[in-house]
Amino acid sequence: MHLDTHNINIDDSALVKQYRNGDSQALETLIIKYQGRIYNVILKICANPDDAVELTQETFVKVMENLDKFAGRSSFYTWIFRIAVNLTLNYCKRKVKLGFRSLEAEELGSDSVKNTLKSFLVNTSAPDPAIITQNKELCSIVINLLMKLDENQRTVVVLRDIESMSYEKISIVTGVELGTVKSRLSRARNNLREMLEAVLK
Repeated sequence: MHLDTHNINIDDSALVKQYRNGDSQALETLIIKYQGRIYNVILKICANPDDAVELTQETFVKVMENLDKFAGRSSFYTWIFRIAVNLTLNYCKRKVKLGFRSLEAEELGSDSVKNTLKSFLVNTSAPDPAIITQNKELCSIVINLLMKLDENQRTVVVLRDIESMSYEKISIVTGVELGTVKSRLSRARNNLREMLEAVLK
């Protein structure tokens, strides 16, 4: 179904108000606006495309069920990400952990990938999302390593370093204190660096 592009740019609060006033098209606009970002975040936390599709659908079902209760104390963006992250973390806790195969050095492939990973080791931030998305081989390696983190650490890395969410918003989305968000992120980045160093030996 074609939507006018200007509708996508309408303020979220205005769209919520329109939906509450009986405009079902407003909800569709919100879904189209956020479904890709929600799916990508869920996928990087749960690592299963089929499950990510289901969890994305479940997120929007919850949104539809609870939109009348949305009080606007936080932004719609933050509210919907909190629903998605909570659903995904609960899913991860229920799911039997299968474990992920370890990456051997020879699996790294091209020298350019190795060099990019090495440059990450001396950087204080996580891999540049633009570099990751441009290089499928690198993306596969980093996502594999992300999956070795526990769900809480993995979530803050995804929200901060891939979704570029502020610490304050991550605190709201995850329901943990700001200091805890920062300490989890620091531990997660250190763990990622240690795993990368082991892979590159």
